[in-house]
Amino acid sequence: MTQGIRPYVLLSVAVSVDGYIDDASPQRLKLSNAADFDRVDQVRADSDAILIGAETLRRDNPRLLVDSAQRRAARIAAGKPEYPLKIAVSARGDLDPELRFWHHGGDKLVYTTDAGATKLRDRLAGLAEVAALGAEVELGALLDDLGRRGIARLMVEGGTRIHTEFLSADLADELQMAVAPIVVGHAAAPRFLGPAAYPTRRMHLVDVTRIGDIALLRYLPRQSSDAAHDR
Repeated sequence: MTQGIRPYVLLSVAVSVDGYIDDASPQRLKLSNAADFDRVDQVRADSDAILIGAETLRRDNPRLLVDSAQRRAARIAAGKPEYPLKIAVSARGDLDPELRFWHHGGDKLVYTTDAGATKLRDRLAGLAEVAALGAEVELGALLDDLGRRGIARLMVEGGTRIHTEFLSADLADELQMAVAPIVVGHAAAPRFLGPAAYPTRRMHLVDVTRIGDIALLRYLPRQSSDAAHDR
């Protein structure tokens, strides 16, 4: 099978000052402000696909849409679908067909294992395409498949396991991190990243932008800043 060019991978996350993406309460902790939510909506509109992990899908039950009608219209005018392709990743295939993700927006795609696909093909019939990647979900194979599908720009919105796997496998081209002036401090709360063997080089910092009380940091993880630092 012909291999396409892998998509540009952009990780998007909002974190507290102490590195959490949520607190331990049942309600979702909103870390971003209104202006930053609007920025994220633009990033979604600029993407060909948006990816989320099963754990975040179950915990947050997001719709994962481009909210702005003007941005959706601009996508259509450019010859694109109204919404980016929505992608879920689930190794076990334990996904509820009643989640809002499946019932809003455009096309949906699930990457899973061979065993997970056995569960999901009937469960998500008519709701999403199910793509089996073998005995495990390997992100390189996932990106190769997206390249063959013509996806040029992939936005990854979490959660912890997915961000950890992309960064530890050195598969992220860009990281956009919105830092909120909040301290969570709950041991049971989810963090941005988990333990893993990450590349040891210093990431290249492209930009720091103030968005109200949010600090937006843009890094290029696959480009090193070591040379500039040593000077």
